[in-house]
Amino acid sequence: CPRCMQCDTKFDFITRKHHCRRCGKCFCDKCCSKKVPLPRMCFVDPVRQCAECALISQKETEFYDKQLKVLMNGATFFVTLGTSDKSELMVCRLSNNQRYLILDGDSHYEIEIIQISTVQIITEGFTPGGGNTRAVGMILQYKVPGSEELTQMKFTASEDFSCNKKLSASWLAAMHKATKLLYESRDQ
Repeated sequence: CPRCMQCDTKFDFITRKHHCRRCGKCFCDKCCSKKVPLPRMCFVDPVRQCAECALISQKETEFYDKQLKVLMNGATFFVTLGTSDKSELMVCRLSNNQRYLILDGDSHYEIEIIQISTVQIITEGFTPGGGNTRAVGMILQYKVPGSEELTQMKFTASEDFSCNKKLSASWLAAMHKATKLLYESRDQ
């Protein structure tokens, strides 16, 4: 690699080459000077990353520190499968290995995260003046293994007093952030 892959500066005795620990591309010191933690690749201390990778790593770290715990603890929703008008009260949580969405109620579902094609968060409370909205549900589409058709599930925060609606809203917000992060990493 004779030149920086960002600014095209030629490497020589004074301008040394560095590689980003996340993407592996070669950069000059200016273009690869950020040191950011990268625990998912088993680096204990912060490591050199290019600006683009550093931003993604910071988002991942924030996600793992905040959102992942909420998703793994789970929340309670009314879940409607497909076009059915019958819903079932289920606890929805992320599996310990973070590969499956687990739904437990009278029925049991395990949806592999990689099979999820779309997630749409349902909100309420929007006002024309720009008021706050809150998450009240989500629509999830995924492929069942062995089938090419998409299956749809609708999650609605429970109105039941035994269920914590604030916890459900937090879980939905964490799921929204998780899917944004997932789609960003798929694009790279």
